[in-house]
Amino acid sequence: MKAFTKVTGIVAALDRINVDTDQIIPKQFLKRIERTGYGPFLFFDWRFNEDGSPNPELELNAPRFEGAKILLTRENFGCGSSREHAAWSLSDYGFSSIVAPSFADIFYNNCFKNGMLPVTLPVEQVDALFQLVEAQDGYQLTVDLKSQSISDEAGLEYSFEVDPFRRDCLLKGLDDIDLTLAHEEKIRAYEEAHS
Repeated sequence: MKAFTKVTGIVAALDRINVDTDQIIPKQFLKRIERTGYGPFLFFDWRFNEDGSPNPELELNAPRFEGAKILLTRENFGCGSSREHAAWSLSDYGFSSIVAPSFADIFYNNCFKNGMLPVTLPVEQVDALFQLVEAQDGYQLTVDLKSQSISDEAGLEYSFEVDPFRRDCLLKGLDDIDLTLAHEEKIRAYEEAHS
C-alpha cells in the first residue's frame, strides 16, 4: 500500500448526508477482481443520465471540481453494505482524503486499509469548509497526517484526531498483509515446528 503523509489539492463538495456504498459504487460494477479500474463507475447512477451523458445536477460533474483530491461531504458517509469496493472506487477516481462529520464504521476502516485518509471534523467546521468551497473556484486544502491538521493558504487550520495505530500504518504504507508479513520469520518457525 502507498504511504500517506500529506495531500494538497482541490476540494470537491458533495452536499449529501447518508451517502451509502450502493451509490458510491453500484452493484453492477462489482464483478472486477482487481482493486483498480473502479473510478469511472464512482457515483455512477448520480453522475450519468440514462443515455450516458454527464448529469449536470451532480456537484461532482462541475468542471471546477475536475482533478479534486479531497472530497468534502456530510454525515454518515459510506453507510450501507460493507463493500470494500467503495474505498477502491474513490481512490481510483483520484481522492486521497475524505472530510466529513461522521463515517459509517466499516467504510471508515476500509479507507485506512486502502491508503485513504478519512477525516472527521465537527459539523460547524465542515459547514465552514462548504462555504469556502462554494465561494472560491479551485479552493484547495492541505490534509497533513503527520501534524493531524487541515489548512488552506489563507490561514485556516483545523486539527483532527486519528487512532495512533491507524496513523502509523498510513504513514508507513502498511496494510493488513504488510503487518502479517512483518512476522514472517515467526510464522515460518511456527509452521516448521508444527508440520
